[in-house]
Amino acid sequence: MNEMERALLLSVHPRFATAILAGSKTVEVRRQRVAVPPGTPVVLYATAPTMALVGMARVAAVQVGTPREVWSTSRSRTGITRREYDEYMSGATQASGLTLEEPVAFEEPVPLSALRSAGAFHPPQSYRYLQGEALRQMATASPAAGTALLSVMSAPALA
Repeated sequence: MNEMERALLLSVHPRFATAILAGSKTVEVRRQRVAVPPGTPVVLYATAPTMALVGMARVAAVQVGTPREVWSTSRSRTGITRREYDEYMSGATQASGLTLEEPVAFEEPVPLSALRSAGAFHPPQSYRYLQGEALRQMATASPAAGTALLSVMSAPALA
């Protein structure tokens, strides 16, 4: 399969989706190892109350380590306080810091209802990989978002 026919669908709180798309939050943290190569497209799903695809970005780099290691290198770029980070990471032995670049907000968010009308769509608890048909199905849910999704799928990976 073509590497660019794979994207990462990330569920994020609306506050964080807004910060990522504004460029003020450039590192998204997760409680487990996330293995994606730099250049991978990221589709942002804003959770309740928004419940919509709101934009895209690209993975610039991934840091995997202990929660302490990830915090020490990424803290100023996570958009969260140390207390929020510690609460989120409580009990985790591994963490990932996804450095995101090139954020693009969709002109119109793609609501969950439109995604579900285009096929079986279930937003992930944290993240999941999207490939070929699932990406094409999402692209058909909204003309504006679809153009962005399809252009990313066909673009060469960043070096």
